[in-house]
Amino acid sequence: MHAYRMTGWGSPPEVTTVPVPEPGPGQILIRVAGCGLCRSDLTMPAVPQAAGEKMGWQMPFTLGHETAGRVAALGEGVEGVTPGEAVALVSTSSCGSCDFCLRGQDNNCPAGLSGRGFGRDGGLAAYVLAPAPRDLLPLGDLDPRTAGPLTDAGATAYHAVRRALPRIPPGGTVVVIGAGGLGAFAVQFLRALTAATVIAVDPLQARRDYAISVGAHAAEESIPRLRAHVVLDFVGSGDTITSGLRTVRPGGAFGLIGSAGGTLAKPWFGALPRDGEVFTFQGSSITDVREVLALARAGLIRNEVQEFGFDEMATAYERLATGALTGRAVITMPDTALTFP
Repeated sequence: MHAYRMTGWGSPPEVTTVPVPEPGPGQILIRVAGCGLCRSDLTMPAVPQAAGEKMGWQMPFTLGHETAGRVAALGEGVEGVTPGEAVALVSTSSCGSCDFCLRGQDNNCPAGLSGRGFGRDGGLAAYVLAPAPRDLLPLGDLDPRTAGPLTDAGATAYHAVRRALPRIPPGGTVVVIGAGGLGAFAVQFLRALTAATVIAVDPLQARRDYAISVGAHAAEESIPRLRAHVVLDFVGSGDTITSGLRTVRPGGAFGLIGSAGGTLAKPWFGALPRDGEVFTFQGSSITDVREVLALARAGLIRNEVQEFGFDEMATAYERLATGALTGRAVITMPDTALTFP
């Protein structure tokens, strides 16, 4: 089968041919229906070898961590999984047995530094292996061709909103910085779960329009001068961090989710929200994914995607890199052939 892979440290990804994997004991083979693209894919070639090896990455590996498809084959001893069943693959890797996993904080599992699409084979191929049944969640009537972004973009945004909920009173105000894939999901979760006024911020008119279409009460080109109960920063530049923190009212919360590499070049006194909270995290938990899928099945959120064929991979990544997408890009796989033209 063809796969879109990192072939070496510092080298750009490329399409190569690899064998169809066979499931070992406890493993499940998934026939990929669709795999979402993420901005983190674009940063993979820049990861230094020393840092990658420290995280447990192994070259080469197939990209793609927003994956959904159907169960194709079961390894020895696998129970509770039905061949042909439509499933989503949990984006973040976890061991299931450490203290974090046992507390339901599997996004903090030490094993999560290396996983499907980042150091191990991911979903930008016809087939991918799931190490264990805990990596799979049934989709029900959701389309596996387009459900992949719910497992990462959706679940990460949901984790941010769920974390901030105690700081959002009825009638409060929440500012969402960045109305791209994650930010637009956050707007929808805030509307579904709170009675807050939601203000989206994005320099691109198309994204501001999209944010309004999925429920934002207002959409601004720059961060408004007000005092919000919660600010969720899905950009993470120096400017958004500084302005976002300044916007949080006393007792509020600032969530830093974006990874643009910004810093806060000020003393903490007077810069952080008084009697408030500042938090950051990576990824999401299995519970987050499960609840996002439930919200999607209930029709409470929209999963806006733009579909591309496997042979349109370069175009899809170019549109992602230039900010030309409003929702998420998904690479859909053919229903039959094991290889692609």
